[in-house]
Amino acid sequence: MSATRDAQFMRLALEQAEQARAAGEVPVGAVVVQGDRVVGRGHNRPVAGHDPTAHAEIMALREAAAALGNYRLDGCELFVTLEPCAMCSGAMLHSRLKRVVFGAADPKTGAAGSVLNLFDERRLNHRTQLSGGVLAAECGEPLTRFFVSRRQEARAAQPPLRDDAVRTPEERFAGLPDYPWAPNYVSDLASLAGLRMHYLDEGPKDAPLTWLCLHGNPAWSYLYRRMLPVFLAQGHRVVAPDLVGFGRSDKPKKESAHGFDFHRQVLLEFVERLDLQDVVLVVQDWGGLLGLTLPMEAPGRYRGLLVMNTTLATGEAPLSPGFLAWREMCARNPEFDIARLFARGNPHMSAGECAAYNAPFPDRGHRAALRAFAPMVPEFPTSEGAEVSRRARDFWRDDWQGRSFMAIGAQDPVLGPPVMQALRAQIRGCPEPLVLEHAGHFVQEHGEEIARRAVGYFRP
Repeated sequence: MSATRDAQFMRLALEQAEQARAAGEVPVGAVVVQGDRVVGRGHNRPVAGHDPTAHAEIMALREAAAALGNYRLDGCELFVTLEPCAMCSGAMLHSRLKRVVFGAADPKTGAAGSVLNLFDERRLNHRTQLSGGVLAAECGEPLTRFFVSRRQEARAAQPPLRDDAVRTPEERFAGLPDYPWAPNYVSDLASLAGLRMHYLDEGPKDAPLTWLCLHGNPAWSYLYRRMLPVFLAQGHRVVAPDLVGFGRSDKPKKESAHGFDFHRQVLLEFVERLDLQDVVLVVQDWGGLLGLTLPMEAPGRYRGLLVMNTTLATGEAPLSPGFLAWREMCARNPEFDIARLFARGNPHMSAGECAAYNAPFPDRGHRAALRAFAPMVPEFPTSEGAEVSRRARDFWRDDWQGRSFMAIGAQDPVLGPPVMQALRAQIRGCPEPLVLEHAGHFVQEHGEEIARRAVGYFRP
C-alpha cells in the first residue's frame, strides 16, 4: 500500500475526528475502506450516546457492515487517527479486516503495540496487517489540544485556593494501592469558608443503606479501602470524607485554624448538603470523637452505628496514659513518619500501602492538622467540645433508637478494650463487641472481616 494512499484515507479519518471534537467528544475518527471506496465512517460518541462501546472504530465498523450486508469485512481496511484500544482491536480482528492503519500511538491504552499487541497474538485465528504512525503528528495534535483544554477547564472549575491554605498536588495520589475511586469535592458549605473538602461517594444514591465512614488522625479516607468493597458489593452507598487538613482536602497552614467545633460543624453541614439518609455511622479515632456527636442533631437520618477504637471526650475523666504518651510524642516529633507508624502496628501492610498515608503531607506546611489534633482532644469539662460530647453521651445512653455494632482492635494501647468497654456501656443496646486480637489502633486495616460481619448485622 502506498504512503500517499494511506495519507489520503487518514485525512478522511481526521475529518471524522474533527466532528467528534466539535461535539465535545475525544477527537478520534475512523473510516473503513473497500478497495478505494469508503464504506464506513465513524467518530467517537460515548458521551452523546451514553455508550462505552461507541468508539470511532466501532461506529465505522457498524456502518461498513450495514453497507456491505455482512459482519465479515474481508478485504477491507480501517484507518483510525489513534491507536486502537483492546475493545476495538478485538472487534477489528473479529470482523476479519485485511489491514488496520492508525495515526498517533496511545501509550496508555493502545492495543496495537503500545501497551500490548493483539494483532501479533499468534493464538488468534485471524491475521490482520498493521501499520502505525501515518500522519502521527497531525493525528496527535487535536488530541493534545483537547486534553490541554479539558485540564484548563477543570482547573478553572475548581474553587480558588485560599491564601491561608495549601492543596496537596494531585500526582501525590496517583497509583495508590487499592484506592481506585474517583474524587469528589465540596466547597460551598458555610463553615468551609471557601476551603475545598474531598470525599468518596460510591454506590447508588437510593441504596438501602449509606455507610458514612469517618477517619481519624493522622489517617484519611484511604483507611477504609478494605471495607468499601464489602459494602459496595451489597449494593449499598459509601461516603467517606477527608477532614479538612487531611487527605485530598485543603489544608490550612496554621494549627489555630483547627478546632473541635469547626470540624464538627463541617461534618454536620456535609451530611445535610448530601442529604444522607438510612445512614450507618462508621467511626474510629477522631472520626468517633467528632462523629459520635452528629446523630443527636438529626436522629432520623441514622439507622446504625459501627464503632471502632474511639471514645467520647467529655472532659470528666483524666486522659489515659496511652493518649498522653501519644500527645507528647506528637509535640516532641511533629514531623513523625506516618508510614512508619502504620507499618509498626500493621506488619501485614505492604510498603506501598504504608507510604500512601504519607501522600497527603509532602512537607511541613501541609501538616498543621497533624500538629493540632492531639492537643484538641477535650481534657477538661470546659474544653472546646467537652460539653457537646456530654450531650452526645446522654443521647447514646438514653435516646438512641438504632442498632449498634462494636469492633475492637485489642492491641491498641490508647483506645483499646478498656476504653471501648466503657464506651459500650454508654451506648443503648450495644451488644458484645467483635474483638480482633491481632489488630491495633487502625483496626480498619483488618476491615474486611468487620465489614462482612457488619453487613450481615445491619442487613435491612
